[in-house]
Amino acid sequence: MQQPQIAAIICTHNRDNYLGAAIDSLLAQDCEDFEIIVVDNASSDRTREVVEQRLPHPRLKYVYEEELGLSVARNRGAKESTAPILAYLDDDAEASPQWLRVLLTAYHNNEKLAVAGGKVTLIWHNNITPPNWISSELAGALGLYDLGDTMVYIKDPGLTPRGLNYSIRRTFLDQIGGFDPNLGRKGKNLLSNEELYMTELALKNGWQVAYIPEALAAHNVAPERMKPDWFLRRSWWQGVSECYREEIAGRTGISQLGRGGERMVRGLYKSLKYFSDPAKRFDNLTYAYGQIGYLNSAIKAMLGVGSRE
Repeated sequence: MQQPQIAAIICTHNRDNYLGAAIDSLLAQDCEDFEIIVVDNASSDRTREVVEQRLPHPRLKYVYEEELGLSVARNRGAKESTAPILAYLDDDAEASPQWLRVLLTAYHNNEKLAVAGGKVTLIWHNNITPPNWISSELAGALGLYDLGDTMVYIKDPGLTPRGLNYSIRRTFLDQIGGFDPNLGRKGKNLLSNEELYMTELALKNGWQVAYIPEALAAHNVAPERMKPDWFLRRSWWQGVSECYREEIAGRTGISQLGRGGERMVRGLYKSLKYFSDPAKRFDNLTYAYGQIGYLNSAIKAMLGVGSRE
């Protein structure tokens, strides 16, 4: 097969129950010049078997990466391809048939485009009705991402495309030295913010970042994510991730205690203010809990203790 113009990369860790559907959605793409790379990131389940069942397909490639970490796996996927555009789909997501074609067209039409991602909808299984304590903001933690039905150029890093439906130009990735291995998930460690950091770097270096609604993907909502403690844990790690991002930017020090403390108090206040509204109450409570993670990480860094453990 000639050099592909775009590589669809799935980085997976112990998600054999969703992985097959993710791969099948890529095999059904209406794009012509693409390849699929599955990076098995130290899985101990049936991941390899799931891929091998589909390996006769000439576009599909399997690689094993023993060092655990999403950013490590993403960098390995990039290394395994020569395609100028890299598109990352989560192992529990499903891409629409036009996903790769829409992304590739966007990059061909704009040489300054460094990062692009599309709309994300949620797949609720077994006729589950979302509980009333999940706000639209918290649904974003489940992967929901919708900035409308027209393309948007991102100026606010907080609106950056979701990592589960994410693409990047290779020349930009090479320019910044790849994904930061200190950010991104590592097993049960829920570090994040790697995509937000990429957007900051892209805008700083004169590139553009885009939301392209037609590059649609859907994200499976796992049953374990329907529990309040999952949201609290994820918010904690969001705070840790934010602390690390400030560390990279040189914004560490005693001022972090003021920032984190103010945000924690604000979240607690609003959770009480909206006590009669389950969604707003829990949304603000998780925000406040995330600031405890941020403060814990900041204090550890000041004391010279590992801040991301």
